[in-house]
Amino acid sequence: MKHFLRIIFISFAFSLCTQAAQPKRIIFILSDDHRHDFMGFTGKVPWLETPHMDRLAREGAHLKNAYVTTSLCSPSRATILTGLYAHQHTIVDNQAPNPGGLTYFPEYLQDAGFTTAFFGKWHMGDHSDDPQPGFDHWESFKGQGVYYGPLLNINGKHQQYDETVYTTDLLTEHAIEWMQAQEKEKPFFLYLSHKSVHAEFAAAKRHIGRYADQNYTFPQTYIQTKTGAYRKLLWPEWVKQQRVSWHGVDYMYHQNRSLQDEVRDYCETLAGVDDSIGRILDYLEAEDLSDSTLVIYMGDNGFSWGEHGLIDKRHFYEESGKVPLLMRYPDGITGEQTVDALIDNSDLAPTILDFAGLQAPEHFVGHSIRKVLNKKQPETWREYIFYEYYWEYDYPMTPTTFGIRDAQFKYIRYHGIWDRNELYDLQNDPHEMYNLIESPKHQSRIKAMAEKLYDWLDSTNGMQIPLKRTVKHRWGDFLHPNQY
Repeated sequence: MKHFLRIIFISFAFSLCTQAAQPKRIIFILSDDHRHDFMGFTGKVPWLETPHMDRLAREGAHLKNAYVTTSLCSPSRATILTGLYAHQHTIVDNQAPNPGGLTYFPEYLQDAGFTTAFFGKWHMGDHSDDPQPGFDHWESFKGQGVYYGPLLNINGKHQQYDETVYTTDLLTEHAIEWMQAQEKEKPFFLYLSHKSVHAEFAAAKRHIGRYADQNYTFPQTYIQTKTGAYRKLLWPEWVKQQRVSWHGVDYMYHQNRSLQDEVRDYCETLAGVDDSIGRILDYLEAEDLSDSTLVIYMGDNGFSWGEHGLIDKRHFYEESGKVPLLMRYPDGITGEQTVDALIDNSDLAPTILDFAGLQAPEHFVGHSIRKVLNKKQPETWREYIFYEYYWEYDYPMTPTTFGIRDAQFKYIRYHGIWDRNELYDLQNDPHEMYNLIESPKHQSRIKAMAEKLYDWLDSTNGMQIPLKRTVKHRWGDFLHPNQY
């Protein structure tokens, strides 16, 4: 019945679609834990080289205000695939099981005649590598996977690779081989989902040591939690406490490595992702498919490197919630454009369907990014993005968090913790140093944003905490979740 209704929807959508020429090929490349400004062209890290990401931005669009609605692997990936918020698809953390009954947007592409393929990290609330609906070709691995010597499930059969084989390179090679096997006149959708750059970082051997002599400039807020100045800046107490935890700069992943070493490893590992993008672009160029192919690059969540004394993700500071998003399609997207519109990862499913000539289902909560490309100014576009993160048993240092951001201000509201909330003026305070939560002149704004936040939750059936069974019978899981 579900498949039959989808067929009816696709037929109806084709009759409604009046867009200009559609790309025959759509390639979506997703990386893990790549923050929005760690790309060469942004200038954030002067010594970081990402020539192929730079090319995507130069020859296409850079969506500079792209966010995820939950800064965590499984919830973010589920939102991309389903077009729903985390409290709707209920894959609220990396352990919460898939509830079943979800429809992934590639299923609509299949029904419209696209051949589809998935390569890489799935990790949607469980560790399964089983083939999933929506994909004609499937290659994946269990859970987070490994950087070297992966065990791939290829269309239901497992293939073990040698320890010298680098996973990022292997997935890229297989993706290109799959594209080479496709009929040139038949449309296809390729989903290339990298493990990189997830901790524990491991660069390709050719990139090890590339940045050995470079130093990362610590952010302005790095020192504040150590000196005690955070109290004057009105930051929450949990931020100070987390500095010496698993996700804090003074005890990163319960190790004594330096932040400089971690950042260098991260950047060297990121080079493999950039190479992957380059190889995909080179293949398209060689086959004369470049101009008529839509290539989208995105990170599944951001990553902090010392901001507020934190590392990793989960929180709603800019470094965690904001992600890289680049789109290149010479036949339909003007090059060298920077888009200021507020984007979130619920927009990816309707965007890809739109470029495929399909209308998004009504239950999708996002919008097609196509509406704001090429200097278009739609009559209606979102004024706010929303954020949600639910406390995790394995990582109890970060509280349940809800947030809302407009063109200038961000309001963060915590649940279940005795602490203060936060308001930042991102236009005048882009590093989120000065919490305005107690500012008299901003009280009406705080109230209005809180009301808007609750209106969003209420209208999307989010006024309850989606608890899931995460009972674990082992000693020490509370302190050492990386071991399991």
